Amino acid sequence: IAIRQGIPLLLQEQNSFPGVTNRLLGRKAQRICVAYEGMERWFPAEKLLLTGNPVRADIFRGLESKRPEAARTFGLDPQRKTLFVFGGSLGARTLNGALVAMAERLKQRPDVQVLWQCGRLYHQEMERSATAALPNVRLLPYVERMDLAYALADLVVARAGALTISELCLAGKAAVLVPSPNVAEDHQRRNAEALVRAEAAVLLLDEAAERELGPRALQLLDGPETLERLKENIRALARPEAARRIAQEVLRLAHKAPAHESGS
Repeated sequence: IAIRQGIPLLLQEQNSFPGVTNRLLGRKAQRICVAYEGMERWFPAEKLLLTGNPVRADIFRGLESKRPEAARTFGLDPQRKTLFVFGGSLGARTLNGALVAMAERLKQRPDVQVLWQCGRLYHQEMERSATAALPNVRLLPYVERMDLAYALADLVVARAGALTISELCLAGKAAVLVPSPNVAEDHQRRNAEALVRAEAAVLLLDEAAERELGPRALQLLDGPETLERLKENIRALARPEAARRIAQEVLRLAHKAPAHESGS
C-alpha cells in the first residue's frame, strides 16, 4: 500500500545473501542499505548504500583496557589464552557438543581457559558434562556483559548471524564461525564465506564442528601471527557509524515523500 501511495521504501539487508522478500522489494525500493560488498549481484547498483548493520557500537570502545575487569567478572585469569564460545541467548546444540568433545584436550592445556555461554535451554544438561567440571572452564547460561566477554576473548567461536558478525568486526576479534544450517537459504554460511574471502575469519561447517573445533581452536590460539592477521582483517570490515548512516538516509527519503492526509 505504501509503495502504491508513492511513499519511499528503504530496505536494510543484513546478510550477504538476501532473502526472497528483499530481492523482490528491491525492485521498488529507493535505497537499499547493505552490510556487504558485491550486493549488486542481487540489487540495482545505483540503489545500494554500504552502511553495515546497526549495533551498539559504543560498548566496543576501549575493549583492551577492560580485560582485567572482564577476568574478575567471570572469575578467570587475564593472563591465560581465552576461548569465548557462544550460540546466542538460547544456545546452540552443535557448539555445546563441540565443547564437550574438547574435554580431554582442555585437561591437557592449563594455559587455555574457556568462557562458555551454553544457552538457558542447555544449561542444566551442560552442567553435568565433564567439560563444565574443569577448573579452566566457566560455564554460563547467558552473558549479560558481552563487552567484557569480548574484552577477555583471544578467539571467539560463534554462529554466523549478521549481527554477531557485525559485533565481531567492531570488537576486532579473531573468530571461528560455525554457521547454523537451520536458517533460510543457508544465509549464515554465505555470511561466513564473505569473511573468509577477506581472510577475516575461519569457517567450520556444522557437521564437522564436534570433530574439528577442538584441534582447530587450539591451533589458532597457539598461532599469535594468525590470530593477529584475523583481528586486523575483521577490524577493517567494521562500520561503527551504521545506525547513524541508515537513519540519515531514512530522513532524507522521508523529506522527499509526498504529503498524505491523516487516515489515508
